[in-house]
Amino acid sequence: MLFPPLSSLHPSSSFTWRLAVFYAALFVALGVQLPFLPLWLAAKGLDAGAIGVALALPMIVRVFAIPLATRGADRHDALRTAILIAAGMAVLGYGVVGLAQGAAAITMALALASAFYTPIMPLADAYALRGLGGLKRAYGPVRLWGSAAFIVGSFGAGLLLERIGASDLIWLVVAALTITAAAAYALSPLAAREKGLSATRVSSAQDLLRDPAFLTAAAAASLIQASHAIYYGFSALDWQAAGLDGGAIGALWALAVVAEIALFAISGRLPLAPTTLLMLGAAGAVVRWSAMAFDPPPALLVPLQCLHALSFGATHLGALGVVARAAPAELGATAQGYLAVALGLVMAAAMGLSGALYARFGGLAYGAMALAAAAGGIFAWVAHRLADGR
Repeated sequence: MLFPPLSSLHPSSSFTWRLAVFYAALFVALGVQLPFLPLWLAAKGLDAGAIGVALALPMIVRVFAIPLATRGADRHDALRTAILIAAGMAVLGYGVVGLAQGAAAITMALALASAFYTPIMPLADAYALRGLGGLKRAYGPVRLWGSAAFIVGSFGAGLLLERIGASDLIWLVVAALTITAAAAYALSPLAAREKGLSATRVSSAQDLLRDPAFLTAAAAASLIQASHAIYYGFSALDWQAAGLDGGAIGALWALAVVAEIALFAISGRLPLAPTTLLMLGAAGAVVRWSAMAFDPPPALLVPLQCLHALSFGATHLGALGVVARAAPAELGATAQGYLAVALGLVMAAAMGLSGALYARFGGLAYGAMALAAAAGGIFAWVAHRLADGR
C-alpha cells in the first residue's frame, strides 16, 4: 500500500500524508495539462495562432487571480477553505472548457478556469509551509510526491492517448482535478495562527513589497526559473534534430524530475540557508545552459539533466524558504502569491523571447538562458547579504 490508512497515523503524520496525497493529485492534473493541452486545442480546431492566445491568456489571468485569492485567504485565515473552493471551481471551470465549442468560447472558458486553477499552487505551498513549520517537518520530502506524480500523469496521459482521441484529453484533466478537490477536502485544518509573535519587519502587504530581501530573492528565483524557457519549449525539438528518438527524449525529461525528487527527499537534512540554495540554483543553471549552448553529445546530457536538481529544485526550495522567513503567518499566502506572479511574469517574457532566440540561433540560444541565470545569481547574492544583515 503506497499511502497508509490516514486514521491510523499520528496527527503530524496524518497531516503530512494528507498533504502528500493532495500534492500528488494536483501534479497528476498538471502532468496531463502541461504537455497535452495544446494537443487538445489543436484537436478542437484551433490553429497555431489561436493556441498561442489560448495558452497566453491564463498567464495574464494569474496576475490578477493569484493575489486576490491569496490575500483573501490570509485576511480570513482560511487557507484550507480557499484551496478547497479553488479546486472545486477549477473542476467546474475545466468542465466548461471541455464543453465549449469554437476558438473564442474555448479561450474564454480556459481563462475562467485558470482564474480558479492558478491560485491553487501558491495557496498549497503557503498551507504546507505553515502546517509543516508548526510540526517541525521539512517541505521537500512531502512536495516530492507531487514531482513523482507529474511523471505518472504525463506518462499515463501519453499511454491513454493511444486509446482515446485527442479531443477527449480534457476529461483526463477534469478527472484529475476532481481527485484534487477530494484530496483538498481531506486536508487537515490548520491551527488558528497566533498574532503578535512575528519576528519579521513586515506587518502589511505593502511592507512586503518594500522589503529589499524579499524583492531581490523573488527577482533571483524568477530569473533562474525563467532561464528554463528554451529547455521547456525547444529541448525536445533540439534533441530530435540531433537524432534522439522519443523514448530517449522522454527518459531525459524523466531523469531531470528524478534528480529534483532526490534533492527534495534529502532537503530536510541540508544545513543550507534559503539564499544559499538560490545561489546554488543559479550556479547549476549557468553550468547547465552554458554546456547546452555548445551542442553536447548525448552521453553528456545525462549529468546535465541531473543539474535540474539545482537549477529548478534548489531554486524552488530557496524561494519558498525566503518567503517563509520574510513574511509573518498572516501574510504567508500573500507572499506566496506575489512570488508566483513574479515567477509567472518573468517566465512569460522569457517564453515569448525564447521562440525568436531559438529561431535565430538554434541551440546557441541557451547562452542567453545562462546569462539570465547568472543575473539571478547576482540577485541571490544580494539577497544573501541582506539576509545576513538582519
